[in-house]
Order: sequence, then structure tokens, then C-alpha cells
Amino acid sequence: MKIRTSFAMAFACALAIGAPKANAEQFINVLTGGTSGVYYPLGVALSDIYAKGIEGSRTQVQATKASVENLNLIQQGKGEIAFTLGDALTMAWDGNAEAGFKAPLKKLRIIAAIYPNYVQIAALKEAGITTIADMKGKTLSVGAAKSGTELNARAILGAAGLSYPDLGKVEYLPFSESVELMKNRQLQATLQSSGLGNAAIKDLASSQEISVVAIPEAVAKAMGAPYMAAKIPAGTYKGQDSDVSTVAVGNYLVTNEDVPEEVVYKMTKLIFDHLDTLKAAHSAGASISLDEAAKNPPIPLHPGAERFYREQGKL
Repeated sequence: MKIRTSFAMAFACALAIGAPKANAEQFINVLTGGTSGVYYPLGVALSDIYAKGIEGSRTQVQATKASVENLNLIQQGKGEIAFTLGDALTMAWDGNAEAGFKAPLKKLRIIAAIYPNYVQIAALKEAGITTIADMKGKTLSVGAAKSGTELNARAILGAAGLSYPDLGKVEYLPFSESVELMKNRQLQATLQSSGLGNAAIKDLASSQEISVVAIPEAVAKAMGAPYMAAKIPAGTYKGQDSDVSTVAVGNYLVTNEDVPEEVVYKMTKLIFDHLDTLKAAHSAGASISLDEAAKNPPIPLHPGAERFYREQGKL
């Protein structure tokens, strides 16, 4: 009997040693935005950082319609980290149905505040649009329907005393598709919410004469938090010879409360260990700051991120 028991134990041990480790692999799906925006190259960089820095991880980058889709996917557990605009985040937490959230998304948790998005309206110079008030009767692409960019468009137009019916035509298109229509003279302007140096607007400016449309400081003040007055520096785009007033809103990296604390701790730490990599991926990465990452979060931090910031003396 003892011999059989010993043999059984030895056999079980051999199976345990030879068997693959259950649940050892950590899948990290990085939810970004359109491939011509800023979220995507930063997401690709993050995916690479996590693949190398988190043992046993398997990463992928998913191009999406950005903020609203990302937040709904994170709530459903279909992503481990996602980019979002701050206004979309607060609307998701509150369950703003008009913005695309059927119920409050209470599983959302913040990893970090990252860089500000600048609302950038580029118009064909021949359209004669120099300020937001000139958009009346003109054709405008406002980003994918119910995307973070489109939420920005509604808010800005409203604060400027305009609405979609005041425009000649509204298109709901991603950045690159908007630019293609403008090149073909089928659209006069595109509103894009992203980091400075947007690839789609650079592409447009390389082949067309454009105007970067001003959004006056008074409009930013009328909008209130989380929006703020900002400037698009001269020379950001070809033919832009002076600073242009606009509106900015903060971006965040978010996760789901069910993602393990240790995983989120590592994801948070690796962001700040590799800021040079993120800056190399896109110039917007230069605005990511440890000092600002955990300041006044609009919704709760994930415990893993909170632990990191406490260790760094930032809470």
C-alpha cells in the first residue's frame, strides 16, 4: 500500500512539474484610436514596453474609434489599458446616454493622466474660415460618431453659439478619411482632437494650403472644466505662421478594476521608466509627467497605480 501511495505521489509530482503553469500568461490588450491619431503610436510603444517588461505577458494593440468605444470595452473587460479623453471619462462614469454610455461605467479606474489633447480645426484656405464663428454654413468632419473627438465638437460648437444644423453639412469620419475628402474638395474643414503635430493634418498641409482655425479663449471659458484655453504654437503645421488659440482637454490611461493590482502596478511603473520611448513614438509623449499623473483624478485610481504613486511620494 505504501509503495502504491509513494508511486502515486511521485507520478503526481512529475505531472505537476511537466504541466504548463495555469494562468501564468497575462494578456494585455492596449486600446488606442485610429491609426493616424496620437493614441495609436503611443499604444504600439506601450505594447512593446509591456511585452518586454512584464514577464509572461502577451500584448496586442487594438485600433478603435477611441474614447467612447475604449471606455465601453474596458468596462466589459475587453481590454487591460485604454486611452481616453477626460470629458468622455467623466461622462462614462456618470452614464451619459447621449454621449454613448447606456449606464454608469463604475468598473473604470485610472492608471495615469498623460498629455493634453488640443482641439485642432484645419480648413482649406480657400474656404475663408479663420475662427470658429466662420464655420456657419460650412462643411465639417467631427470625427467618428460619439467618439471623444465628436463630444469635443458638440461642446465647442455649443459654447460658440452654433450647432450641427447651423453647418452646411456634418461628416462623421476618422482623421485620415476627413483629410482625403478635403484633398478632393468634398469637405471644407476637419475638427481633430489629439496631441500637437497630428499626422493627418500634417499630411493635408503638405499638399493643400490650410488655415488652422482659432477657437477664442472666451469659448474655452464658457465650456469650463475639464476644458482649458490653449495655443497651437506657430509652425506646428506648414503655413501656420503664428500661434492659434484653441481648447485643450486632458487625456488619461484607464483600466478595469478587475485587472490584478500587481499587473497595474507594473504597467504604471513601466510608463515612467520608459518616457523616452514614448516621446520617441510621438512628440505628445514629452508632455507625460510623473508630477501630474495622479493629480485630481476625476474617477478613482486603480489600487496598483495608487501604490506606485504613493511609493513615489506623489499622493
